[in-house]
Amino acid sequence: MLPDLDDLLATARVVSLPLAARFRGITEREAMVFEGPQGWTEFSPFVEYDDAEAATWLAAAIDFGWTAPPPALRSSIPVNATLPAVDAAQVGSVLDRFGPCRTVKVKVAERGQVLADDVARIAATRAYLGPEGRIRIDANAGWNVDEAEHAVHALARFDIEYVEQPCASIDELAELRERIAYMGIPIAADESVRKAADPLAVARAGAADLLIIKAQPLGGIAAALAIVAESGLPAVVSSALDSSIGISMGLHLAAALPDLEYDCGLATAALLSADVTDEPLLPLDGRLDVRRVVPTTLALNAATPDRTAWWIERLERCYGLVEAR
Repeated sequence: MLPDLDDLLATARVVSLPLAARFRGITEREAMVFEGPQGWTEFSPFVEYDDAEAATWLAAAIDFGWTAPPPALRSSIPVNATLPAVDAAQVGSVLDRFGPCRTVKVKVAERGQVLADDVARIAATRAYLGPEGRIRIDANAGWNVDEAEHAVHALARFDIEYVEQPCASIDELAELRERIAYMGIPIAADESVRKAADPLAVARAGAADLLIIKAQPLGGIAAALAIVAESGLPAVVSSALDSSIGISMGLHLAAALPDLEYDCGLATAALLSADVTDEPLLPLDGRLDVRRVVPTTLALNAATPDRTAWWIERLERCYGLVEAR
């Protein structure tokens, strides 16, 4: 059952968390957190998202705060480090924040950069990891098919685990997958799942080899598990640059998956210079324990009154959409 709006507002707090390095074009991450019977939960759609999209994130937040998560099949989750589109000279200092991790996801196709920047960043990452480390790349739909094919050829020598959302459309992903099939580099779908009217369309089209699954954008743990089960594809659970409370939701999702073949993208609290707790979910030897998070630093990282008011108004609008569904 949907809790009353007053129940959400009673404990709602808005935070503004500074990032250690620019990521997705932002330097601060805003989020709203509130407490339900199951514990603290997070509502943090990016500020540019419209209410219809953001309402799905609210449904996920309510689910995690008011519904017991499914049984956990594992108590800790292997995770990757995430490298923003920084200069090659900064690679070591950013990755040091994650501690020992065998896998790094590298952001590529950043607006204003060129392929040579990606090559230099990934070369520095390979040098940092050594030959046995795993490198996956994420283009956030930044290439067309020809650009993606050219980039994959240029980067293949660094032993790429998979390429995430190289192109925007399902048709483009399918064409690229056919073009590079002989190279043995899988394609992962992210935006084609979490921002699609039909999150299973990319799987039915045979346009991806695995899915990137994020709990908040898909409406919660149960909804995400159903998508993975119906797709028949391996899944990588990832965060949406959440605070540790939001990451906890992702950990509970990863813990409930029947199969977990890949390291998950849930170590992104290491990209924050501040968090909602003084015990953030930071990786230890490349793993995160599955646990709920209780905030202890909300006052230290509180958003300004005008931003708090903006988020409360957004919550109220999105609540109406969730209620209508």
